[in-house]
Amino acid sequence: MMRLVYLLVFGLLYLLSFLPLRALYVISDGFYCMVYFLVGYRRRLVRRHLADCFPEKDEAERRKIERGFYHWFCDYLVETIKLFSMSERQIRRRMVFEGHEAINADFSKGQSVGLYLGHYCNWEWITSLPLWTSPEGKCAQIYHPLENVWFDRLFLRLRERFGAECIPMAETLRRLVGYRKEGQPIVLGYISDQIPFWNNIHHWLDFLHHDTPVLTGAERLTRQLGESVHFADISRPRRGYYVCRFVKMADNASKTVEKGTTNQWPLTDRYFQMLEECIRRQPECYLWTHNRWKRTHEEYNIRLDKETGRVDLGDLEEIKRRKGLI
Repeated sequence: MMRLVYLLVFGLLYLLSFLPLRALYVISDGFYCMVYFLVGYRRRLVRRHLADCFPEKDEAERRKIERGFYHWFCDYLVETIKLFSMSERQIRRRMVFEGHEAINADFSKGQSVGLYLGHYCNWEWITSLPLWTSPEGKCAQIYHPLENVWFDRLFLRLRERFGAECIPMAETLRRLVGYRKEGQPIVLGYISDQIPFWNNIHHWLDFLHHDTPVLTGAERLTRQLGESVHFADISRPRRGYYVCRFVKMADNASKTVEKGTTNQWPLTDRYFQMLEECIRRQPECYLWTHNRWKRTHEEYNIRLDKETGRVDLGDLEEIKRRKGLI
């Protein structure tokens, strides 16, 4: 049954993808009216995020960003559908990479690259990077496999169309070590602005006026493997066009932590600073529907057992009762 549903969905999306982007953007405009005005999809959450992240802006400015976000979000959906049949020539014209020569230079030295990016602009189109890089290296990204095997195949097909490889999160270290033993340099993309689970929180920082728990896995891996690190600074000059400029953050991640320093995660800190700069430049192009700040430092401190360093994942009210907080 699920295979049949998969075939129907894939067939529909594949047929839709043959429409020119001009026509898909007409669909996007109609979808925007439905999602924003009729359904109000997560509008309360988006409005709260914008108010908290941009207190310096007045209500009219934040509403303009809000409407711009929903317009962009609907464009992102149809642009992702377009990937099913988009030609190499078209994607190269619409998704331009600048500074990729530095990545090719790392490849020529046999060095792998860690690439930081966020849920900003069209991260799905970043999978066209293999069209710009040297064949000496591979391009890959970490992904969360979907529980439904058929829809997992759907997204894998989409994201691997132009030669990028999807690496399941649980296999990341093993695959990276394997490539290193083979002498195969790769560039691996890390979308690192996701919410860590309670027991994966090791670092907090200020991000868009929030005390924010962040993932440090990318820095751990790049440091362990001695990779160079770049940031994907993306912009959207106009509808349907994106520019990704690579900014080198470190020649060798294993040499970024100075002895005696209290900051153990300098690359992670710098990544979030650079991502915030991008978001402030074009705030409508960030994924505001993602509930980024649902884990608070206050709740983390309640859950944390300071003697063992473990985080209690149980019911919060029960933890409070056990600790005599209520």
